[in-house]
Amino acid sequence: MSTLQSINARTGEPHGKTLNASTEQDIDTAVTEAHAAFATWRSSTGVQRAELLEALAKGLEGEREKLVAWADLETALGPVRLNGELDRTTFQLRRFADIAQRGEPFAVLDDPAVAGGPPAGHPAMVRQRVPLGPVAMFAASNFPFAFSVLGGDTASALAAGCSVVVKAHPGHPGLSLQVFAIIQRVLKALDLPAGLIGLVQGAGVETGVGLIRHPLIAAGAFTGSTRGGAALQAEANARPRPIPFYGELGSVNPLIALPAALAAKGGELATTLAGSITLGCGQFCTNPGLLVLIDGPETDTFIDQLTLALTKQQPHPMLTPGMRKAFDAGIKRFMEAGARSLLQGQGTPPAPGPQLLQVSAQRFIERAELRDEVFGPSSLIVRCASVDEVHQVLDAVGGSLTVTLWGADEDSADNRALVRSASQIAGRVLFAGVPTGVAVTAAQQHGGPWPSSTAPMTTSVGDAALERFLRPVCLQDAPAWLLARKGVPC
Repeated sequence: MSTLQSINARTGEPHGKTLNASTEQDIDTAVTEAHAAFATWRSSTGVQRAELLEALAKGLEGEREKLVAWADLETALGPVRLNGELDRTTFQLRRFADIAQRGEPFAVLDDPAVAGGPPAGHPAMVRQRVPLGPVAMFAASNFPFAFSVLGGDTASALAAGCSVVVKAHPGHPGLSLQVFAIIQRVLKALDLPAGLIGLVQGAGVETGVGLIRHPLIAAGAFTGSTRGGAALQAEANARPRPIPFYGELGSVNPLIALPAALAAKGGELATTLAGSITLGCGQFCTNPGLLVLIDGPETDTFIDQLTLALTKQQPHPMLTPGMRKAFDAGIKRFMEAGARSLLQGQGTPPAPGPQLLQVSAQRFIERAELRDEVFGPSSLIVRCASVDEVHQVLDAVGGSLTVTLWGADEDSADNRALVRSASQIAGRVLFAGVPTGVAVTAAQQHGGPWPSSTAPMTTSVGDAALERFLRPVCLQDAPAWLLARKGVPC
């Protein structure tokens, strides 16, 4: 039987006892129980769904001190960050509780009958939505609360009327078990099926593959690397009955700083950007990993200011030794592809130092490896000779969660063109601030064209995340008893 181990992220030493990975039988049991629970949960009311989500939020808050301690030990993210993240997680749970209680999952479009023949005439129709079924949820490493066992994917799927089987991340197995224990107590207290929220664990690919292949799984939700997400998407598509797979993957998040913005407040922007690059040791899917600058004296000065600001940053250890190894390898690949190092921070072992590299736009466009995400406290400057080259760089990126445009404050032909290019490749376009930090709100769009996500029409953060787990159904000439349910599935 394969095993996994909780690791102290600061020392690299094993913590606690060895844990058994889920077997094929364990996965089958979890999914089968989730499928059985879905049979009744799909017909639950908004009030019932809200009651569960609110109870889960209270459960997390009731054990805050213990949970934050576990998360800090396994991730080294620090209690301040982790307490804030736990608050975000309970906020998400309560927001989806409110969405369910307001009846949004049961929204109905009534299209009354029109007398006469087609094309104008038609029968009475009602368009509503039904939940998909058991969802395989793959937890992320870098947000041990907000994108993990009780993160946004789980909250939105439950609010939609789906059951969930979570594949816990091996980077924080101890924390995952602590959170799952809270879930089990809440489900029991509310007299809900224990299988409504299941958990499987494993450090190898076989656990995730076994989960997504299970014939009773109706959808997958994933946050992680492009490589891992692409492999699971391929499995979802290769099933005898393919299923939707909502993957939030890697992203380089270009930040374009126009000369006017740099001339006006370059020093202030450099300080802000340095903090964003190193925030959470750079382990954010929205880390500004690509800085697109236009040649000129303002840019030269800004690069000096940014380099100085980065030297003052002291990132903490990365989440796992494997991530640190991948970070170092990514920086090496950039340099082998022609990038020049401007700053090689040494850090305090095992924490890495911040890294700043530079390459010409032409080189960036020619070498595909320079467009890969390097997960960690680094950024690659791409020097452009003109605005036209900026467009070419964005076109080469292809897809990103975000694009930031500093200095596009006036209505001009160039700025309109930049907004078009940014909107073509990103799910979120910023005109101030930095991309790190994703608000949980109604208008949020956290997803973009490949390789940043597998389903750019959807979002994994914000109210619209609910839509991923609902499928439209048209009821034609439905009987009165069915219409009286007002969108609540049978």
